Amino acid sequence: MNLPPRRIAHLDMDAFYASVELLHYPELKGLPVVIGGREDQQPALHQDGSRRFARLREYAGRGVVTTSTYEARALGVFSAMGVMKAAQLAPDAILLPADFDAYRHYSGLFKAAVASIAPQIEDSGIDEIYIDLSDLPDDTLLLGRRLKQAVREATGLSCSIGISPNKLLSKICSDLEKPDGLTILSMADIPQRIWPLSVRKINGIGPKASEKLAALGITTIAELAQAEPAVLQTHFGRSYASWLHAASHGIDERPVVTSSEPKSISRETTFERDLHARHDRAALSKIFTALCTQVAQDLQHKGYLGRTIGIKLRYEDFHTVTRDFTLPVPTADAAAIRRAAEECLRRVPLNRRLRLLGVRASTLSASNALPDANAMQQQELPLATR
Repeated sequence: MNLPPRRIAHLDMDAFYASVELLHYPELKGLPVVIGGREDQQPALHQDGSRRFARLREYAGRGVVTTSTYEARALGVFSAMGVMKAAQLAPDAILLPADFDAYRHYSGLFKAAVASIAPQIEDSGIDEIYIDLSDLPDDTLLLGRRLKQAVREATGLSCSIGISPNKLLSKICSDLEKPDGLTILSMADIPQRIWPLSVRKINGIGPKASEKLAALGITTIAELAQAEPAVLQTHFGRSYASWLHAASHGIDERPVVTSSEPKSISRETTFERDLHARHDRAALSKIFTALCTQVAQDLQHKGYLGRTIGIKLRYEDFHTVTRDFTLPVPTADAAAIRRAAEECLRRVPLNRRLRLLGVRASTLSASNALPDANAMQQQELPLATR
């Protein structure tokens, strides 16, 4: 029996967080909008029904851009950029705080819409998925259009889709015609469509690897495909060099994994200013409690219990430490998570200012795997011996 040729799609929502915000504030469509503000920078509603939005030039702090509209990107503002730097590039851009509850809601909507047409889905993040279309009888172009229409009807948002024989190529393709793109690629198209691109377009080649490749005179995927395997192996080691060679030729045998278990669930926050454990105790305590509560809610929402609770601290000099504590019984209870996280805090020096605090739950198990877990997590649990 001959298997059908592989047809793998990568669906990426267009400027997802910013696009969700534009549903709430349609008057901002067509304007440069940046997501990454503080909660106190929510739009102010005037008596006449109009809104006043914060501008980038008004921001002061160490926040990081979560995402931006394509109009803001045209001005040089991209995700992971410091908000203060973004303000230098686009001082008049609108600044909005992130609303992750809304983003998770719309993420669920678009994934459910896709699943109603093509159920073989690999969840790759809040705004992107891989879809195995191989067993579906529909024409590839029509199927891509159906998926895009289903997403738009369910969310009011646009997405970009790349369809090719594998995940690696489809990930590249979904970015070629953004926004609202649909790109279909065969292996025969690689020399014309893929090889002229920068090596950074290959998911898995990061800044350090691209710098090393550039030092070897390799900046495009075509140059990588023509590189001698022995040269790559000398500079990158056998395993990574072999992958680089295969990736440059569009070879990727990875399956679409329709079920995967998370290894951990975490929440963290970077402070607007460095906080001291003693002088800013009240503020830190409030943030710490909120993080523990958020981790508990995430566990409950996803149907997991965590047995190992950890913390992450980053000091003012960027030195980072982590500590873990294992409970006798897995839990999704905020109070139990906070008590365990407090035990972790007792094992780290708190005599320096902090710039980041995080809480993590790991050693996860499904909440329905333990019949009496819900009852147990409500009890005052004794902490495990260190």
